[in-house]
Amino acid sequence: MTTGFDYVIVGAGSSGCVLAARLSENPAVRVCVIEAGGKDSHPYIHMPVGFAKMTTGPLTWGLVTAPQKHADNREILYAQAKVLGGGSSINAEVYTRGHQTDYDRWANEEGADGWAFKDVQKYFLRSEGNSILSGSLHGTDGPLGVSNIPDPNIASRAFVQSCQEYGLPYNPDFNGTKQEGAGIYQLTTRNNRRCSAAVGYLKPALGRSNLTLITGALVHRIVFKGRRAVGVECSVGRSRRVVSADSEVLVTSGAIGTPKLMMLSGVGAADHLRHHGIEAIQDLPGVGQNLHDHFGIDIVAELKGHDSLDKYNRMQWMLWAGIQYTLFKSGPITSNVVEGGAFWHSSGNHAGSVPDLQFHFLAGAGAEAGVPSVPKGSSGITLNSYTLRPKSRGSVTLRSPDPRDNPIVDPNFLADPDDLRISVEGIKISREIFNQPSLRKLIKELRFPDISVRSQSDYEAYARRYGRTSYHPTCTCKMGKDAMSVVDPQLRVHGLDGIRICDSSVMPSLVGSNTNAATIMIGEHASDLIRGNR
Repeated sequence: MTTGFDYVIVGAGSSGCVLAARLSENPAVRVCVIEAGGKDSHPYIHMPVGFAKMTTGPLTWGLVTAPQKHADNREILYAQAKVLGGGSSINAEVYTRGHQTDYDRWANEEGADGWAFKDVQKYFLRSEGNSILSGSLHGTDGPLGVSNIPDPNIASRAFVQSCQEYGLPYNPDFNGTKQEGAGIYQLTTRNNRRCSAAVGYLKPALGRSNLTLITGALVHRIVFKGRRAVGVECSVGRSRRVVSADSEVLVTSGAIGTPKLMMLSGVGAADHLRHHGIEAIQDLPGVGQNLHDHFGIDIVAELKGHDSLDKYNRMQWMLWAGIQYTLFKSGPITSNVVEGGAFWHSSGNHAGSVPDLQFHFLAGAGAEAGVPSVPKGSSGITLNSYTLRPKSRGSVTLRSPDPRDNPIVDPNFLADPDDLRISVEGIKISREIFNQPSLRKLIKELRFPDISVRSQSDYEAYARRYGRTSYHPTCTCKMGKDAMSVVDPQLRVHGLDGIRICDSSVMPSLVGSNTNAATIMIGEHASDLIRGNR
């Protein structure tokens, strides 16, 4: 069965939802979106606090990394969303955009002409519907709801005060004129519910007769006629079809799914494709290479009382929270758990420099799969830190030519000594923050790391043992002009026609923050490139 459209979008994640909404604004254009996951109907998705329940399970692909040779040979859980909205439906909802110099680096040093901050700022603003902040650096009318946590937990407030006691300035806006400092994160929420890209962009557009959504679809390959992409072969249940694209195929399957699909379709390193019996249509050795991710390391403290959100693990408090949210849309369910944050420097001599560390404070312990916790019945808090611009580079490669098989994901964490050095400084600063007066009066005992971790080698061993993904894989089909680039600055795949890649995989390098806002910006920019707007 063949069905025809102008544009076929492969993946209804953050960027795919943006493209679907923007391209279907023209009623003469036929748009189809193909998504592997199901609809975003699970109630956890729409409760801000639900993030903590979705780092593993049926809304993810069930990925684990290849053994990490620089991290105790561990296979690390690697959550990637398999649901409408992609990562924006299961992430921690933190809204940060990166540093302006990240985008200037893309344009000035990495071959991404037209992607400097002055070029992309309008797309951030076009996407943003901020309920509190405005001005030249914030949008207020965009589809992506952004708002403050209505009532930050007492431990989160103590974290922000402890950061100030340590020497960090208070920062009420990490997307403002300065990134450095500590504060409470803004979230991608609206009216105390998660505002994913599916909620903000896709759902309002689904009533258009020119937009078709297919969910639960296994995409087998992109169909080429010569060197031109002409459609997508997929199956839903036992029904197999080719969805044809008269204009372009737009790949938005994420930094793991996109290189997998490209390689299954014959686009990638020719030797790797031949090894799996796949005919090479275009030899592009950069497909699946250059994987960047943030390697987050947690410290965990047990509290004297029950001041954190762990209090609501008890049945009576859980029921009370549910009633409060159902009736009034208030209370602890409006929290994303990851309430507090900071951007700071690993070096004491940092005058004029850009922060190289980011911190996430969780008003709870053991909230995410694979993270240490506190003894049962007690309450805890967690502080996560990571190196913002890691030098380690990983890869995504095929496990087999079967599209049902997950690829081999090797982030190659801590391969570069600088990443380990900066990460260790992040752990040390985290401990110092926990030792400041505002938090010290709440803390009973630091559980991870314990008092045995003292020397530099102890800290390095701790980083290798407890570090994990921060869910920010990027750069696996990077934009640029060098031999390892996959797309040009218009996001067109080198050497092919009728196909673009429009998601986080095209980032030339990782931005210094969470990545969802930047991915949505890429979707906005891509929609203008496709429509011929500048």
